[in-house]
Amino acid sequence: MNFSDIKFARNHNEEFYKVLRQRVNEYFKEKNITRYANSKMVFKTIFMLLLYFVPFTIILTYASNTWFIIGMWMLMGFGMAGLGLSVMHDANHGAYSNKEGVNTFVGSILYFLGGVDANWRIQHNILHHTYTNVTGFDEDINPGPVMRFTPHEERKPMHKYQHIYAYFLYCLMTLVWCTTKDYKQAARYNKLGLLGTQKLTYGKLLTRIIISKTLYAAMIFGLPIWLSPAPWYFTILGFLVMQFIAGFILGIIFQPAHVVPTSDYPMPDDSGNIDADWAVSQLYNTANFAPGAKLFSWYVGGLNYQVEHHLFPNICHIHYSSISKIVKETAEEFKLPYHSYKTFGQALSDHTKMLYQLGNFDNAPAMH
Repeated sequence: MNFSDIKFARNHNEEFYKVLRQRVNEYFKEKNITRYANSKMVFKTIFMLLLYFVPFTIILTYASNTWFIIGMWMLMGFGMAGLGLSVMHDANHGAYSNKEGVNTFVGSILYFLGGVDANWRIQHNILHHTYTNVTGFDEDINPGPVMRFTPHEERKPMHKYQHIYAYFLYCLMTLVWCTTKDYKQAARYNKLGLLGTQKLTYGKLLTRIIISKTLYAAMIFGLPIWLSPAPWYFTILGFLVMQFIAGFILGIIFQPAHVVPTSDYPMPDDSGNIDADWAVSQLYNTANFAPGAKLFSWYVGGLNYQVEHHLFPNICHIHYSSISKIVKETAEEFKLPYHSYKTFGQALSDHTKMLYQLGNFDNAPAMH
């Protein structure tokens, strides 16, 4: 079944999203504020860039103690995750600015993190946001045979322990991303006919991947090995530490938003029809967490407000906290769910329980 065959029903609570969009639009109009980035977002952008590049500069110029250098790589891991969550994410959604050129420029930060923006937009914007938790179409719940994130995939013996080893695999997320993932995605998206959405041919995308990865390797390995007094193997160790930290942070932020017991994992029928309204399906398959943790929310780019993000991905995340009140009240008015964990710990706990259920029972997410 092709992606173009998938269609969400338009006769189930379709009024919800119409009313919600109207109310959110009125909020920005009444406040007379932009739905894009403001001065606070610009400050955050500068902060996250400094958190990534200042430690790297110190590694290249001032640091002499090898373990202090590892500490700088650790800071880079937090900066890397911060840029991905708080800056690049908004830009590649077109939510940073109303000018496409600005979004493209800011979104290109991803190249300095080892990724490729075109592939990211296909996986995240098109597949994940359009087909959230739809097995076979949302790549975020299809990490490969070693993990089972959906009850519609075959359960294997190894999955019995996935609630334990999942968090180690999350550490490898960005490492896989900056090495092999982009090549595999490019080939797959080419076969699926998705490269046209980015106005790219397979040849152009492959060229972009090869050049960007070569320059990234020259920056992240070549410069430290050349300029840093630390032995070359400390550069390799530091790089791995950075990747493990960034991957772990990204994994524990994104997965508890969708792989939780409240998710209902919609499936298309033989004709490709999903018996759910798209916006309502986002409510059923997405969960917020720690809405009261302001500093945490600031660092993770408002992605603890995943419900708001999925309903309004073209709005800069700095507004999510404010519009969450509108979203929650409208959902309750239409007698629809609005899943939100009070703390991040509760969300991680339920995510872990969900991994256990999916690894030990065929019919998960039904809790036993």
